[in-house]
Amino acid sequence: SGAPIMIAGKSGVGKENVARAIHKLSNRSKVGSFVPINCGAIPHELLENELFGHVKGAFSGAVSDYKGRFQQAHGGTLFLDEIGDMPPQLQVKLLRVVQDGRVSRLGSDREESVDVRIICGTHRDLPHLVGTGDFREDLFFRLNVIPIRVPCLSDRISCLLYTSPSPRDLSTSRMPSSA
Repeated sequence: SGAPIMIAGKSGVGKENVARAIHKLSNRSKVGSFVPINCGAIPHELLENELFGHVKGAFSGAVSDYKGRFQQAHGGTLFLDEIGDMPPQLQVKLLRVVQDGRVSRLGSDREESVDVRIICGTHRDLPHLVGTGDFREDLFFRLNVIPIRVPCLSDRISCLLYTSPSPRDLSTSRMPSSA
């Protein structure tokens, strides 16, 4: 399925790892890239440019065309980490892309088609943000088609048995010698 996925869980539980695994196991991994972007780590003024790109001359310093993350992920998967931190004015633009599959670069009046599977990650309570008006309800329902909750690592200690080296492995591993 190419339906949008919403991965929820506390910071550090591995939401991006889950998203990468979903991409790797999908047919999209044969055609396109996995392109992550942390919506909370990029200043709001720059996030629009990172997502949608720009054309040369769109603003001072735009000396060449730039493909945004949607176009970089064409054929593949775009992982929008910390989607709950996206400002409301960008939520409207994201909703248009989700509905229409088309993006418009900054400074351009031309729309371009993109074929992207969207996977979102959040540590925030999006239904609560919808209730307070801080996250668009229509966008939430479009992105939350397949919800996945990733529990804290402390709630899945058995996973450590499969991901951590055994004490024997640690004692027999060779440290690289310094020359």
